[in-house]
Formats: sequence, C-alpha cells, structure tokens
Amino acid sequence: MAKQPLKERLIHELKTFAGMALYLWVVFGLFQLHQQIVLNQNHIPFRLTGLALINAFVLAKVMLIAEDVHLGERFKNRALIYPIVYKSILFAAVFIVAHVLEELIRGAIEGKSIVDSIPKIGGGSPQGVIVVAVLIAVSLIPFFAWREIDRALGPARLRRLLLNSPDRQ
Repeated sequence: MAKQPLKERLIHELKTFAGMALYLWVVFGLFQLHQQIVLNQNHIPFRLTGLALINAFVLAKVMLIAEDVHLGERFKNRALIYPIVYKSILFAAVFIVAHVLEELIRGAIEGKSIVDSIPKIGGGSPQGVIVVAVLIAVSLIPFFAWREIDRALGPARLRRLLLNSPDRQ
C-alpha cells in the first residue's frame, strides 16, 4: 500500500481531529448544561464556561495519539460490538487518567501538593468515579459505533447510507 502524500495525510488528520473534537464538545457541553440545571435547582450559582470546548480539543488530541499507538485495537477482528464497547470503556479510562494528569501538572505549576491537586471526580468517592467513568463510556458508544461500522462497510459508506437519499446510494 502506497503512502499518502503529506498534504492528504494532514487533511485526513485534521478532519479526524475536528470530528472527534466536535463530538466531544457536544457531549461535554451537555454534561455542563446538566450540571447547570442541577445546581440551579438547588439555588447554587453556576456559570457556563468554555471548558467543554477546551476539554474537547485536548481529549480529541489524546484520542488521536492513543489511536496512533494502536490503543484499543485488541478486538479489531471480532464482532463489531466488542471493539465498540472495549474502546468506549478504554477511552473513558484514558480520559479520566488524562484529566488527573492535567490537574496534577496544573497543581505542580501552582505550587500545590499532589494530594491537593488530585481532582474530586464524581465527588471524590470510588462510586462517584465509577459513575463518571460509566457516563463517559456510554457517551462514547455512538462515536465508536459510527467509526467501527464505517470501517467495516468501507470508507464513507456509512455516511452515504445515513445522509444521502436512497436513490443516490
């Protein structure tokens, strides 16, 4: 298989990154809106920030790097449900680890101790961390389902099936 020219690879990587970032931005934005609703119901002020967009860009880059090192390809040749669920769970864990590392680095820069820098994911309890991990994993299922089905059908076939009228297939 011949290697793609640099320009084509860059365009492909940029499109992949943009798709990942857009999907993650929608998911994180919905989580942030839900948080706002819950806090407002309890009369706790909450202001939406641009963190959903920033996190989407950072974690989309993490996803690209993880894919470049072939993370999550363990079940690539099995029934599609296996790589979809496996990648969703695996990348939920990757996202949590990336978040913890980011907070540890931020804490080190701000002169905080390691203990003070560890984020309180899901309120800080083991159950809270598990709930957040499950929420992220379930949120990633549609993303990985799209990608795995598209891979199985062939390039852009799924997009054509979903977005074109039946007479243009």
